[in-house]
Amino acid sequence: MSNVLPFRPRPTVTRLARCEVVTVAGDLLALLEQLEDVSARAAAMGRPTLEVERTVQHLLDAVSAVERALDCIGEGEQMAPA
Repeated sequence: MSNVLPFRPRPTVTRLARCEVVTVAGDLLALLEQLEDVSARAAAMGRPTLEVERTVQHLLDAVSAVERALDCIGEGEQMAPA
């Protein structure tokens, strides 16, 4: 019979959700590294002091937001049943 499909169990929703959490956390960590790199480069860009300070402060605010997002993901994993 050529029209018979083999049975393949589907991953559970929980497993898919955990995979998505890992993927998002990995993306956030990569973003965090990029923001820190850009902050260092912005600090050395040789522009007027006020412009550099504001630019770096906004980038550091973004770093803090990404860190808080990572904290939320980490707290969510601790509360989820194993």
